[in-house]
Amino acid sequence: MKIKRRKFIATTATIIGGLPLSGIVLPENDFSPVRFGILTDSHYADRENVGTRYYKESVNKLSECVDLMNEQNVDFLIELGDFKDQGNPPDEKETLRFLDIIEKEFCRFNGPHYHVLGNHDHDSISKKQFLSGISNTGFAEASGYYSFDAGSVHFVVLDANYSSSGIPYNNGNFDWTDAHVPFRQLSWLKKDLSKKRKPAVVFIHHRLDVASDNSVYGPGNAGVIRKILEDSGNVIVVFQGHEHEGALNRINNITYYTLKGMVEGSGAENNSYIIAEIGRDLKIRISGYRNAVSGEFN
Repeated sequence: MKIKRRKFIATTATIIGGLPLSGIVLPENDFSPVRFGILTDSHYADRENVGTRYYKESVNKLSECVDLMNEQNVDFLIELGDFKDQGNPPDEKETLRFLDIIEKEFCRFNGPHYHVLGNHDHDSISKKQFLSGISNTGFAEASGYYSFDAGSVHFVVLDANYSSSGIPYNNGNFDWTDAHVPFRQLSWLKKDLSKKRKPAVVFIHHRLDVASDNSVYGPGNAGVIRKILEDSGNVIVVFQGHEHEGALNRINNITYYTLKGMVEGSGAENNSYIIAEIGRDLKIRISGYRNAVSGEFN
């Protein structure tokens, strides 16, 4: 399969660099590299496009992505939220059907697969309904936040779909500009990262690298979360979605890669997904397909 890739053309001097992370202990001889696929913001729904969002086309775009990931035999595949959308007007049964359709396509991947929750995943169904409609490999029941290992790397999934008062998003009952990772989850995050001396990767739907905690694209406590990741000494990269244009940033030795939204634009040429690879040197090598950007970061 020959798919167009795009190179990242930013000034690498502003992104690459920094001191080694202090919390990582690498095995002397048996480090296992890991290669994994990522997509985000497919927003699948059987409805007409609105502006640049072509909801119906996300099934075919995801199909292309899954085919390539199977061909490349990546270690796992993960989607970063806003997996499905809703009709106009919204209908609960119809929304659940959209989820079923896109989940079946996602599960064609011949390996472990994982989900991150986005705000639109709670638009006309509950968190419980969404989690009941998906599966995360190795877990009897899907959860909003969890962790797993692949190769010699530890992976953490976070859920920022709560209001600043700690109320979970539910059946459209939320303000998408008011996102928050609640205290209980933050406590779990600290403990989870402290148990592992492996290099760690974090997945979240919302942007953690926002310049201000008041940004509509980041959790209200983004700065608090970043501090936990930095203090752990072993987080090397955060992959996130939500802002469909994509972005790249580096803050205190952690790279923040925001993947472009799959739903944006019509036709295969406007697809977006990546393969990320982490080796013993802990460099993050990204192969971006279609509109997604490539790069190498450490």
